[in-house]
Amino acid sequence: MNIILIWLNKSVKLMLNMRKDGFLKKILILSNSSGGLYNFRFELIKKLTDLNYEVFFSVPQDITDNKVKLLIETGANFIHTPMNRRGMNPIEDLKLINLYKKIVNDIYPDIVLTYTIKPNIYGNYVANKFKIPVIMNITGIGTSLSTGRFKWIIKKMYKYACNKANMIFFQNEGNYNFFISNNLVNNQKTILIPGSGVNLEKFKPVIKPKKDNVIRFIFIGRVMKDKGIEEYLEAAKRLVSKVENLEFNILGSFEELEFKNIIEQNSNGRIKYLGVSNDVRKEISEIDCIVNPSYHEGMSNVLLEGAAMGKPLLASNIPGCKEIVDDGVNGFLFEPKSIDSLEEAIIKFVSLSDEDRKNMGQKSREKVEKGFDRNIVINQYIKVIKAILGEGAINESIWEN
Repeated sequence: MNIILIWLNKSVKLMLNMRKDGFLKKILILSNSSGGLYNFRFELIKKLTDLNYEVFFSVPQDITDNKVKLLIETGANFIHTPMNRRGMNPIEDLKLINLYKKIVNDIYPDIVLTYTIKPNIYGNYVANKFKIPVIMNITGIGTSLSTGRFKWIIKKMYKYACNKANMIFFQNEGNYNFFISNNLVNNQKTILIPGSGVNLEKFKPVIKPKKDNVIRFIFIGRVMKDKGIEEYLEAAKRLVSKVENLEFNILGSFEELEFKNIIEQNSNGRIKYLGVSNDVRKEISEIDCIVNPSYHEGMSNVLLEGAAMGKPLLASNIPGCKEIVDDGVNGFLFEPKSIDSLEEAIIKFVSLSDEDRKNMGQKSREKVEKGFDRNIVINQYIKVIKAILGEGAINESIWEN
């Protein structure tokens, strides 16, 4: 097969001739990030390969990327697909569309799964031209769709994509309502899922005795304005000048480089940049509270992972966060884009007794155990894939919104 920069597992190469004879069906996954696929879809990809589907995944990172290597170990096949993840550049986006056309023409998958805005829109457009069914996942709305200057164009593009898709997964009710109220989607082909879910076996509480009386907070995510980093830093600066035993940590890559200098200028023994991590469990285990000041979310994986590890949560009162945080029970909600509201939530948490903070963490774990197990998401994907491919029926219960 003549596919651009494709990496095939040796064990898979032996089976290609059989697949041409129809023994195995092909699933193509389009995404804008190997990290997102690895962190939140790894178990799904592994399950699909275990079920003897031939899985291909397309991301902009190359073969040297560690997450790409780990995804290949599932038995899936890698396709390097350069793209500009952010912004609308007609020339670059046309190149991406043409790449998708070549990939689909070469592989000719039985079904396409798409994640994030450009794969959702352009991948859906291409798959429709080849009459290949598509399952879309709305991982979040973002400013480009809600408040950006090109939002009217993106809405039209999303409406087209949703109209052509066979099924659309929504990760929170707020995003679902936005698409319905803007007449972007037919609710007869939508399913509401609990985000990406969380691997409850991987993320477990770790009991570590405290060595001091310092209360440690952490921001985990891409360092950029829309993730609320400005509010987090400003609240941290205010509070370390008032309260002695507080520490504010930042973990994540710089999506917007302007914040690198800002963080470096403010870093000290109590405001710390920790770099990036291949396994956030270590950092989560060493802190007392997760803070997510994001402006918008699909379903906050940071909160899910922190909750699974038994940590209290402080989060913006927005769709994708408020489903995970029961205000006053396993954490506190605050208003997005508000330094004062975030500072107030931190003060409320600091004012709690050690026992109350411990109980909050236990409530977090109980919360995700009941409704956010990743296996829920995987099973729904498998049911829908089988139904679309004529291998089974969709259970009516998973259609509830």
